[in-house]
Amino acid sequence: MIKKIQSIFLTFSLIITSIVAAGQFTTVVNAADFPSKPIEVVTHAGLGGGTDTTARMLLIRTRKNLKNNAYITPKKGDGGNIAMAYVKSKPKDGHTVLAITPTHLFRMARGGTALTIDDFVGVARTTVDPIVIFVNAKSPHKTIEDLIKAGNKKPIKYGGTNVGSVDHISGLIFAREAKTKIAFVPFEGGGAIMTNLVGNQIDAAGLNLDEGKDQLDSGELRVLAVMADERLSALPNTPTLKEKGINASFATVRGVVVLKGTPQAAIDKLEAGFLKAMKHPVYQNYLTGAGLDSSSVAGAAAWDMEIKKIYKEARAALVSLGLAK
Repeated sequence: MIKKIQSIFLTFSLIITSIVAAGQFTTVVNAADFPSKPIEVVTHAGLGGGTDTTARMLLIRTRKNLKNNAYITPKKGDGGNIAMAYVKSKPKDGHTVLAITPTHLFRMARGGTALTIDDFVGVARTTVDPIVIFVNAKSPHKTIEDLIKAGNKKPIKYGGTNVGSVDHISGLIFAREAKTKIAFVPFEGGGAIMTNLVGNQIDAAGLNLDEGKDQLDSGELRVLAVMADERLSALPNTPTLKEKGINASFATVRGVVVLKGTPQAAIDKLEAGFLKAMKHPVYQNYLTGAGLDSSSVAGAAAWDMEIKKIYKEARAALVSLGLAK
């Protein structure tokens, strides 16, 4: 009887071992054949904003490069945490990609997020997009100095995306360094901010150039300053804050990541597909139109390193502003 039980147990163990081995083998094969289904790119922002537009432009040629469909799933709210929670629920197979900005990293630095900085790895950087300070074209504030003086009398209604976002933090640091005051007004995306700025519901906004370029070209908006070390080629007559003695340089750095544990073969294929797509004239023309250039594009190693650096700096900034402990 004992021998029979041992025999059954041994047989059962061999079956389990075979299943595990088969599962491991399948993972390797699926990674080699990647992608085996459409790629889902998860964003945290509303339609029409810089993140949404960049993701859509990225996928135009990526679909052809990976010989598969790719689509965008917007998961708005909580500084990107809803998007992170959604991605966390998906298999670590490379078919779900998270489009991130410093907003996600700032939200992580505040704590209590679905993902931590150690839960994902970078695949490719898509843009390095400096923050530009916009006002309505009919605003009495003709220069950045005018806006600063106005803020000394009454807090400036300053629009951006999400509390704790790069728009928010950059606005707070601008106010601190310029010794003025702002009242931050959060919106779901760049499109909503533009509507309210054009409609005079807010006084100013910190956005990427591409998000307000159409309104700027049509004469509805004016730019006062750029939060960058050097002037943008698309705005040669617009000063940087540094030129004005204000130490506040910020950019919306965008890129794509996957969950840690994703097969390296899948990451490599995604990286190659994305980089090839971004070298194509379709994407390069998009960058040029947004006032950017090819230096925005970077591969997995550089992007992953930059993510860690931004997170570390964000953590320090949030603590100094009293937004994190």
